[in-house]
Amino acid sequence: MSQKILLSGNEAIALGAFEAGLRVASAYPGTPSTEILENISTYEGIYAEWSPNEKVAYEVALGASFAGARALVSMKHVGLNIAADPLFTSAYTGVRGGLVVITADDPEMHSSQNEQDNRNYAFAAKVPMFEPSDPSEAKEFVKLAFQLSEEFDTPVLVRTTTRVSHVKGLVNKGEIVTSKIKPGIEKIPEKFVMLPANARLRRKELDKRFVRLREFADSFEHNKTEYNDKKIGFITSGISYLYVKEAFPDASVLKLGMVYPFPEKIIKEFAKNVEEIFVVEELDPFIENYVKALGIRCKGKELIPAAGELNPSIVRASITGEKSTALFEPVKIPNRPPNLCPGCPHRGIFHVLSKLNVFIAGDIGCYTLAALKPLSAMDSCICMGASIGNALGMEKALGKDALGKIVAVLGDSTFIHSGITGLIDVVYNKGFTTVLILDNRTTAMTGHQPNPASGQTVKGDISTMLDIEALCRAIGVKNVYTVNPNDIEETYKIVKQEIERPEPSVIITKAPCVLLPEMKKRKDKSLYIIIPEKCTGCRSCLKIGCPAIEWVPITEEDAKKLGFKEKQKGYSIINAALCDGCGQCVTLCKFKAIALSGDKSGKR
Repeated sequence: MSQKILLSGNEAIALGAFEAGLRVASAYPGTPSTEILENISTYEGIYAEWSPNEKVAYEVALGASFAGARALVSMKHVGLNIAADPLFTSAYTGVRGGLVVITADDPEMHSSQNEQDNRNYAFAAKVPMFEPSDPSEAKEFVKLAFQLSEEFDTPVLVRTTTRVSHVKGLVNKGEIVTSKIKPGIEKIPEKFVMLPANARLRRKELDKRFVRLREFADSFEHNKTEYNDKKIGFITSGISYLYVKEAFPDASVLKLGMVYPFPEKIIKEFAKNVEEIFVVEELDPFIENYVKALGIRCKGKELIPAAGELNPSIVRASITGEKSTALFEPVKIPNRPPNLCPGCPHRGIFHVLSKLNVFIAGDIGCYTLAALKPLSAMDSCICMGASIGNALGMEKALGKDALGKIVAVLGDSTFIHSGITGLIDVVYNKGFTTVLILDNRTTAMTGHQPNPASGQTVKGDISTMLDIEALCRAIGVKNVYTVNPNDIEETYKIVKQEIERPEPSVIITKAPCVLLPEMKKRKDKSLYIIIPEKCTGCRSCLKIGCPAIEWVPITEEDAKKLGFKEKQKGYSIINAALCDGCGQCVTLCKFKAIALSGDKSGKR
């Protein structure tokens, strides 16, 4: 009797890969895919690594495949943009050991800078793609993907979306299978060396493979029809299948488990047997366009929203015109605007930058929250590592007028991901951009995954710690400073000095994320208080946006009772439960009303 366990989609993918005999796994963290590698790393016998970026991760997995081992690489949807270069060429080379690529798309942009439908990558690269609807299918599809990869000599994409990645469902534990490919080094340059002469031949092989894959799609058991009321038929895939089943339980459905290549025969057969066809899919009209290209009349994006996540209510309302109603009332919780954490070391540097009134070319990380009020200290944010290139481009467009007016800001993990090349460009092309690297010793935004600057691997093993300061000097940056961002006065002094320097400079703001376990456990944490009799209600301390500092409004009568001036509108207090003791707020108060707890003298 099989054992059922409750797993998220990401946990199920890890289990499926383990049961498929996975040998090597690589990834770069990114919501909603992060937990895949975190779970894979807990299985014995699998090498797992956080790579510096998705391209490197893909190349590591591809190399393992060349050596005959089954390999998996996972990333969020935008990560596949970074890895697109090896993806497209690996479609030509093919594989030896099975190679599975997980792309986790994020409709609704819960934690992403764009919506992107990565089914289009399967079409563009001419590689097969599976799309599971729930955790159980996620596990099974990953196992099938490894088989398909070896059988057809191709990388296989498995696409999930946020709902499938994070929803919990019952999953059957299965048997561990092994690949028939024997790991070892085989020199096959005609297959692995994509010189034009070889690539042209491999292009023909790709076309032959694609014909076989199309035939396979029509026989794939997870491309299945469910006939009920034949007046209305739905063609769908992924999580949208569950939405359709809930919204229209009596309708006929063609569910595509393999969304590319399309199962032409199955689609035509389904179209013959139902009166009206609707295509329900999130984001792009990927399936819809193909169905229409077959000459089959159907309705899709003229009814179903192309932006954001779907749900059963939206699907039903879109088809029937009925008013959309929520499935259940959400739990009422107090409104809380997005904000940097209390004690976040990044707050100090963004406060400094806001005072200097410079254009801040930002990047991807939790520090992007600095764009919000009251800091309002980020002016652009495009993609991983783009901050430095954006700043250099502005500098080159404006010439000397840009001196002292532009900075680039990015985190330690992001700098390693793809910021290094931008910094090399600044040095090589004689820019004067000042780059601030916010080194909080971790990849904080995605859940504190280690990176090469952390000195630990995904399994917690001690490793070589990248010296970012030495690296910057090796690149050719002569002016490199490391500062404590909690020391606002010193940080201000250094930043002001460097942005006016007519040559490249790097300022590393080094202080650990306050949510790291070792920071939470520290016993020497000092707390700050506001001395009521010294607070004038000037609100300067609020400008830094720390959630631990609260404003208490008062009336004239209250002011008299509390000993304040009659016109004082309120006073600040520091919430002891939230204060992390960073001390950034101290320098903001010229009345010395902020002091260490127990020291009401206002000493600093």
